Amino acid sequence: MQNKEQSIPIIEFKDFTYKYRTQSEPTLKNINLTINKGEKVLIIGSSGSGKSTIAKCINGLIPSSFPGKISGGLTVCGLNPEKEGIFGMSKHVGTVLQDTDGQFIGLTVAEDISFALENDNVPFEEMHKKVEEAAKVVDVEKLLKSVPGALSGGQKQRVSLAGILVDDVEILLFDEPLANLDPAAGKRIISLIDEINKTKGKTVIIIEHRLEDVLYKDVDRIIIVEEGQIAADETPDKLLCTDLFREKGIREPLYIAALKHAGCALDPKDKPMHIETMNVEPYKAQFLNWFKKTERPPLVPAKEKVLELKNVCFKYEEEKPYTVENISFAINKGEMVSIVGTNGAGKSTIASLICGFNRQNKGEIFINGEEISDLSIKQRGEKVGFVMQNQNQMISKPIIFDEVELGLKVRKVPESEIKERVNNALKICGMYPYRNWPVSAISFGQKKRITIASILVMNPEIIILDEPTAGQDYAHYTEIMEFLRKLNREQNLTILMVTHDMHLMLEYTDRAIVISDGHVIADGKSSVILTDEKITEEASLKKTSLYDLALKCGIEKPDELVDVFIHFERERRGAL
Repeated sequence: MQNKEQSIPIIEFKDFTYKYRTQSEPTLKNINLTINKGEKVLIIGSSGSGKSTIAKCINGLIPSSFPGKISGGLTVCGLNPEKEGIFGMSKHVGTVLQDTDGQFIGLTVAEDISFALENDNVPFEEMHKKVEEAAKVVDVEKLLKSVPGALSGGQKQRVSLAGILVDDVEILLFDEPLANLDPAAGKRIISLIDEINKTKGKTVIIIEHRLEDVLYKDVDRIIIVEEGQIAADETPDKLLCTDLFREKGIREPLYIAALKHAGCALDPKDKPMHIETMNVEPYKAQFLNWFKKTERPPLVPAKEKVLELKNVCFKYEEEKPYTVENISFAINKGEMVSIVGTNGAGKSTIASLICGFNRQNKGEIFINGEEISDLSIKQRGEKVGFVMQNQNQMISKPIIFDEVELGLKVRKVPESEIKERVNNALKICGMYPYRNWPVSAISFGQKKRITIASILVMNPEIIILDEPTAGQDYAHYTEIMEFLRKLNREQNLTILMVTHDMHLMLEYTDRAIVISDGHVIADGKSSVILTDEKITEEASLKKTSLYDLALKCGIEKPDELVDVFIHFERERRGAL
């Protein structure tokens, strides 16, 4: 393995500027950046900052697939990507995309891994051996005969990684590898990337929004990109002691944010990159003083039930076991609740049963005390609104007003009433000034608001959102979640969120329902659940780093620290 201390450059940007042909201003402006052989680097920044454009320059997609104007110099493995093109660079740079489904070509896992080798006419025996070796490295050797589309998110990531390892590339480039994974699968992928970096000597570049999750394992440097320029290029320990992440719209690790809330001036020598190994002794007294003095959240009185599931069971195929079994829980009016658990646990199935997309085999579902099994999807849609993860899959009309009125038109609501209800929903969502705009002209976050407006116009009792913040940077995440919290408070709207995001669960939902293997294994305060090692392990959740901070500071009940921290953050945002 290459010694990182020798600092042999493998990627070099020199006064590099790039402007997409379709844009008037450069996306990358005078970039100077060197990445050395064997390094593991995190590139982070808000949406539109230019970090993905840097990746496309490294793997040859720019300018081959994205024509534009280039000035300055770029070498990758001693080559010029502009001259080598995508095929030439694919021999040196392996890319794992955020949407792994877009990378699969073979009908089986083995076929998919072997694709590059087949292109190179590698003899069958050698190909077979290389595929098995790559599959073993990423722990998918038992899946070689499986269909890629039937795999879990984490398994798909591993297969995509095996597909680039067989080509023995020098650089591994990961574009948002955690976006669609549950917390436990995310930890496994970060561990695997770390292992390959250390044992194979591969240069690793990770582009990701989720800073704390990537820092589960060491990275050599973090590069912050802002408005097409390098805003910072430093070790994690040094950067975490500054306020740069917060200033650039990037969420800091929760334990770092908590220490800073207490007024602690962090020092790089205390190794703050990992809470498990950080020296917290110099900050302990100041932090405990803050913890004792900071206001606790008030108790919220229980309200009447709006939704209840009693012993609900469902299976997709008659001869198979139940996908969800004996699911029972109740949601009170005006609550915001998370439904969490591993990929395939049954979370989305429960949402589909409530909405009527599937019908339970056993059990009962009540809304406002009325059993709804006999109601059609259309009838349920007037009581329960469902917002999909990908808003583009929900939008079918080109103009915003037409999109929001669609549900009312289908139900033959009078025109005068439609106009009033649509305008009201658009005003609530802050989209009234754009009512006659084309949907294509608005931002990602605004599209999410439009899909919510199209549900609100039906006056539902409950809104269910599937992964409302998946793949979004901290600014977009905060915008959407603060908007949902406002709806919850001002409209007394009951909101259920199916999510993998433990930060979302803690920050915005005081209560969580945990699903594991088709069963409810916990239902209670989010702060208690994410400080319970048994529950987090069983449901593939990620224990909050505030738990470790609490233990290191001698706080007997870690959930109390979580409650104090969340209440403090909400007060600071003016969200109470």
